[in-house]
Amino acid sequence: MTLSIPLLAAAPLVAGLLAPALVGANPEPYASTADTPRAVAAPRLPEPQGARGVPVSGAVPGAPTPGEIAEVVGHVAARDAADHARVVSYWTPDRMEKALPIGLLGLVAREGGLLGGLAGRSGVGLFPAVSGRDAAVVPARRGVRATAARHGSARPLSSTSGSRWAVGGAVTRTTGRVFLTMNGVDFVCSASTVRGRSRDLVITAGHCVKDGTGAWAKNWTFVPGYGSGGEKPYGQWTARRMFVTGPWSRGADDSYDVGMVALAPSRGRHVADVVGAQDIAFNSPRGGHAISFGYPADPPYDGRHLVYCAGRLRADPYGDTHDQGLGCDMTAGASGGPWLSRFDSAAGRGTITSLSSFKYSDDRRTMYGPLLGEAARKLYLTAERA
Repeated sequence: MTLSIPLLAAAPLVAGLLAPALVGANPEPYASTADTPRAVAAPRLPEPQGARGVPVSGAVPGAPTPGEIAEVVGHVAARDAADHARVVSYWTPDRMEKALPIGLLGLVAREGGLLGGLAGRSGVGLFPAVSGRDAAVVPARRGVRATAARHGSARPLSSTSGSRWAVGGAVTRTTGRVFLTMNGVDFVCSASTVRGRSRDLVITAGHCVKDGTGAWAKNWTFVPGYGSGGEKPYGQWTARRMFVTGPWSRGADDSYDVGMVALAPSRGRHVADVVGAQDIAFNSPRGGHAISFGYPADPPYDGRHLVYCAGRLRADPYGDTHDQGLGCDMTAGASGGPWLSRFDSAAGRGTITSLSSFKYSDDRRTMYGPLLGEAARKLYLTAERA
């Protein structure tokens, strides 16, 4: 079986020629506890509508039916102001600097969780390669696209496997780095704010929120527009509630590697009011052109710069997932970074249709991202009302 590599931070992008399908249902408020997350049957929802009110196609070809993916699993990350203050104080500049992308660690086992047995391991210089039943360690490939990692272009490239974003625009504010603790180890990911009824919502990879069937992340914080010197130009937001899809929580299914996080206001401000938010669409057509963003942290990248990949999307050649692939050299640390279609490079705005999730161990030059289908739509509807 071909092995796959989960990336706790990555950034490709999925094409979708539709305008954002922001649905307007009213799900019941989600209820959960910090220690005992529960699965909740998603409410019956109206068909999502496109920009002109045209129903978006109902299901991704070959994907499970909505009845199989209806539940959303949630977790209370912080209960009061004291919890949020503790997380903010936890992330000192030194801790942020030393936080690791998962790809820098040794063996990663999918049985029971992506990070099982990870705490206390070092293995720097090794890249985890994972299958559904067993795991192996593969030497990391160094020096890939070092030039692109260092330099950017004032004009966006229609095709690139990894270049520094130097164009500016809203995406430099809406995309940020995530810092979290999983099983006692500090990690980094990428994420994006997302437009919705809530002004406190971000989207990232499921494995940046919950260790598959294992533990939820702790000390979760989002730094939009993270600076090359560790600056936080727009502040820092901590997680209030976290949500993942049922298939991710039950079995770390890569096809559903999506997480949503409801943030707490910071100094009385909502994150979307400060940095803005990107549109999001569900059940978009497969294929097309996409652009992805993230903060890759494994060499030749260092996690200090916003990097992008752009190109045509293609299906998973192994058929192991419903994901699509994008030519992209971004490394660990980019996981959870948004994939945007209909991207306006001048404004730095587009429509999120996927996010960076994993790579296969025998193809380090292609990033894969899950299609945002019915499971992701219900996840979003639950999270924006949290």
